[in-house]
Amino acid sequence: MLNACTRRLLLLISFTFFWIYLINAQNNFPLKFTNSAVYAGFDVGSKGVKLSILEIGKNAKKSGAFNILKDTAINTDFISFTQSTFQATLNALTNLYTSLITQYNLSPEKIFVVMSSGVKIQAEKENKFSWLKDLTDSFRLRIHDPKRQAAIIDVTEEARLSHLGIVPEAKRYSTFLIDIGSGNTKGGYFPKGNTKDIKLFQLTWGTKTVANETEKRCEDDKSIGNFKNQLFRVLAGEANSEIIYAVNSSGAYNMSDNIAFSGGIAWSVATLLYPELIDNSVVPVTFDEVVKFNDRLSKNYKSVSDSAIVKTITDKTLNIKAIANEAKKVNQVFDQKSLLVGTGLLLKIMRQFEGIYEKKQFFLVKNGQVGWISAYVDQNIAK
Repeated sequence: MLNACTRRLLLLISFTFFWIYLINAQNNFPLKFTNSAVYAGFDVGSKGVKLSILEIGKNAKKSGAFNILKDTAINTDFISFTQSTFQATLNALTNLYTSLITQYNLSPEKIFVVMSSGVKIQAEKENKFSWLKDLTDSFRLRIHDPKRQAAIIDVTEEARLSHLGIVPEAKRYSTFLIDIGSGNTKGGYFPKGNTKDIKLFQLTWGTKTVANETEKRCEDDKSIGNFKNQLFRVLAGEANSEIIYAVNSSGAYNMSDNIAFSGGIAWSVATLLYPELIDNSVVPVTFDEVVKFNDRLSKNYKSVSDSAIVKTITDKTLNIKAIANEAKKVNQVFDQKSLLVGTGLLLKIMRQFEGIYEKKQFFLVKNGQVGWISAYVDQNIAK
């Protein structure tokens, strides 16, 4: 029999080895590239704090070579600008930053903090810009780093960085990138053969704003049938007029061969339409395919559940569990109505590029949520 002292010693040794194993396991990321380094980027956005741990390849600027090692989000509703949401955002930022230092052994110079254009716009609109400075100052105090920077970017710079982070250099000047967000839609292309000047594309409509306007029109009838009717009216009204004007004024139709969509709805449609391409971060689609998918959402919504999606997979060499999990994740984020809204808005924009004599190539980008932050990290590595 072991005495109490020996048992405590063995327990301490076991506990120590467990933590050594855990830390080592956390640092052993599955790197894709032979010549790369690991960096982390924080996006303090409208909903809260998003952390992306990225493997940046040596040729990232030329090929868009970055690998998402970890992607974590904590919803704190920062743009409510209340003391509780401020504290929640500060705590999330501090705790995640500390984990990068202690658990992942990342040095501070490899960690970047950026506040998104959505936060900037809302803060300016509500005269709350001082809250952004207060958050930065409080964060510096918490981590004992008085020189820590938290850059604030505007919508034009975010669109430029998104393009640089998502589109490889081979298609840099022939691709029009459109990010469909919840509150608005933004994007652009580079018309002058350089990456400094981006032609900005903006819409005040996003998946949430379209959904809100549709719900208002539904009044007491909350059925799917009535929702579809009112959604048609919303998209055929002011939203359609704004889309047509924005596309025409951008000049993108004549300047771009490829139209790439990012944002939550792009990820959702790509995942449910082509589940077998789970490992592909970019999925090519046609206008007609998205039209048929939209009809499927209306007439056979059960067919996009994770259990139904798995049944369509014939290639047994694929990771069925991973496919099911990804489809389930989509359905947890987007219900039937929000999928109808998102695909409806997507189709309205796609329609403007579906010419009779010239066909554009459409792409859905699934990892667009870390595109701009990856480009920001990449551009600041050498500074």
